[in-house]
Amino acid sequence: MTRWVLTGTDGSPRSESAVRWAAEEAVRRGTGLRILHARPWPDTAYAHGSLASDLRPAALRALAETAERVRRAHPGLLVETAVVDEDPADALLSAAKGQELLVLGSRGLGGFAGLLVGSVGLAVAARVDVPLVLVRSNGTAEPEDAGPARREIVVGVDGHHASEAVLDFAFAEAARRGARLRAVHGWDLVPAWTAAGWVPPQVNATTREATEQAALAKALAGAHAAHPDVDLVAETRLGGAAHAVVAASAGADLVVVGRRDRHHPVGIRLGSVAHAVLHHSAAPVAVVPHG
Repeated sequence: MTRWVLTGTDGSPRSESAVRWAAEEAVRRGTGLRILHARPWPDTAYAHGSLASDLRPAALRALAETAERVRRAHPGLLVETAVVDEDPADALLSAAKGQELLVLGSRGLGGFAGLLVGSVGLAVAARVDVPLVLVRSNGTAEPEDAGPARREIVVGVDGHHASEAVLDFAFAEAARRGARLRAVHGWDLVPAWTAAGWVPPQVNATTREATEQAALAKALAGAHAAHPDVDLVAETRLGGAAHAVVAASAGADLVVVGRRDRHHPVGIRLGSVAHAVLHHSAAPVAVVPHG
């Protein structure tokens, strides 16, 4: 076995929720599970007291207890653990190289639908070179309840520039789960601006929608042919890509979006759609990097 489902834990309820999700996914994929705990330990000057000697054994004990809970829940699943003396984002990015999948926890939906992904999750999502799943937590070790499960995967699709990697991931995940795949393409009527101000789009909405539906069907054809048993629903929604995917996420088991590798003067950054979906989706989100 050369590829693993990797997950990170810091002992918080949201990371425990991610561990549970990752273990179930490892069983579905027939891989093992690696659980990583990473933290920058106190430097030598700070560590002369008892704090440094207490931290590592406590982390090792907590990690061993987490692994044992997973083994009891999934007999036969191969589980490995590691404690790394490194910044969490850097450690996760390094450990994820060449692995099947990375799974992390994120804050659950609270009193406002925004800012749901912590700094580590965003840093990793922008740079990791394998698919990443961010799992919502409701403050306990259970994944957040986004409503009645309907055994459905949602994938956001750019009908005119679809990514094979994103579609292959979404179709394969739907096939593993025996779930319906809902492919969503959002589009907008773009207004024009003149010296006199805003001018409504001079486009027939019905004609434009037919064009977008045809583009979506064409984009999905190859991946669907490779997974003919997957129940596919293709839909276009007026209102933009991020809005369309977030609206479809309610009740889904997983939402899949792409992350194009765009190099920015200050580093790789998430695209606007992936960023919005990560913050606002009601379901776990898979971010799939692609060229």
